[in-house]
Amino acid sequence: MEPSVAHNDARARLIDGKAFASGLVERVAAAAGRLERDHGVKPGLAVVIVGEDPASQIYVRNKGETTARAGMRSDTFRLAETTSQAELLTLIADLNADSGLHGILVQLPLPAHIDTSAVLGAIDPDKDVDGFHVVNAGRLAVGLPGLVPCTPLGSVMLLKDTLGDLSGLNAVIVGRSTIVGKPMAQLLLAENCTVTVAHSRSRDLPALCRSADILVAAVGRPEMIKGDWIKPGATVIDVGINRVPSADAVKAAEGRTRVVGDVAFAEAVDVAQAITPVPGGVGPMTIACLLANTYTAACRATGVAPEPLDARDA
Repeated sequence: MEPSVAHNDARARLIDGKAFASGLVERVAAAAGRLERDHGVKPGLAVVIVGEDPASQIYVRNKGETTARAGMRSDTFRLAETTSQAELLTLIADLNADSGLHGILVQLPLPAHIDTSAVLGAIDPDKDVDGFHVVNAGRLAVGLPGLVPCTPLGSVMLLKDTLGDLSGLNAVIVGRSTIVGKPMAQLLLAENCTVTVAHSRSRDLPALCRSADILVAAVGRPEMIKGDWIKPGATVIDVGINRVPSADAVKAAEGRTRVVGDVAFAEAVDVAQAITPVPGGVGPMTIACLLANTYTAACRATGVAPEPLDARDA
């Protein structure tokens, strides 16, 4: 029998990722403008997309528009579904050699005939603004400066903005992917949290979750984490973006969907102290952090110390 959970007197504070991301893009734009003015370097981002996946097309367009709005160089390379791996690797080699481009992002997923690991591994680690290269993973693991995956980077920014100093807090991350779970653990360790990484084979997952002052949900299963899994007063970061049938039966019958997170929001909001909504929480931070990484890469390529960007008053 699950233990009962005492509810908060008030609903959880909603962590507004959209507003924070908007401010972060403004700060990046201002810092990038100073870099160009003082050092003659305009940060540049190349985005490569292979094929016609509709969701990927939307993401790529948004990335390009936001990059340009921040006053950065924005180059988009749209390749046919039939593009060979060799052709894609040749393009990446050319982008690696282009000194006017400081960030390279290859939109995933790639067509089945292309080896994703080979492609991501071909990107210059110093231009790997997605933070997926094994060199950047290693840098993060040992505490060296590198480029950090955008979603966990944005999640930690939101946590620090919400809670301030994270030292000593118990953090539980549900999910162990190389894109979110593992780098999130490294970032929280660097903030002096006590970190547990839980996953599909963890024993008594609800009890593990209840031990968390900070609970990060990154499993890709809609509303898996229930309200009574959450410690009263905890801060919840919901990374999940899942499409499920509309709650309206008529709309559902028409095939219409809605977006939900990995946390049962309606239950969690009565228990947690603060929580990211879906949509509008972690999602908007991803593109903003992509621009921050591009700016950081441009500074490092120029031999300039990047300006701090994570605080609202930076």
